[in-house]
Amino acid sequence: MHVSSFGRNGVHDFILIRATAVVMALFCVYMVGFFAITPEITYAIWVEFWGRVWNKVFALLTLGCVLVHAWIGLWQVLTDYIKSTFFRGVLQFSVVILLIVYLLTGFSVLWGV
Repeated sequence: MHVSSFGRNGVHDFILIRATAVVMALFCVYMVGFFAITPEITYAIWVEFWGRVWNKVFALLTLGCVLVHAWIGLWQVLTDYIKSTFFRGVLQFSVVILLIVYLLTGFSVLWGV
């Protein structure tokens, strides 16, 4: 078992990648649908749209999926191509810090914290 892997093994990572991709695709379809059926997007409509709790939760879930998807993908790339254990560890740590910053920023933007 790899300690730095998100899932317990390759099968779990495979399933997580596919599941997160489905959530991200659904969010894209949802947003495209919103833009397609809304005749004119004004500031008031945009504020009302993002004022709904459901939209915030769905966006935060999607952000979480993007971060999990990114972590697994970057972990695989770093593991495959960076052979120096120290350098790979530094890069993985940097990626984790960056993903946490993205999560906190997304949470702050969506919920106004």
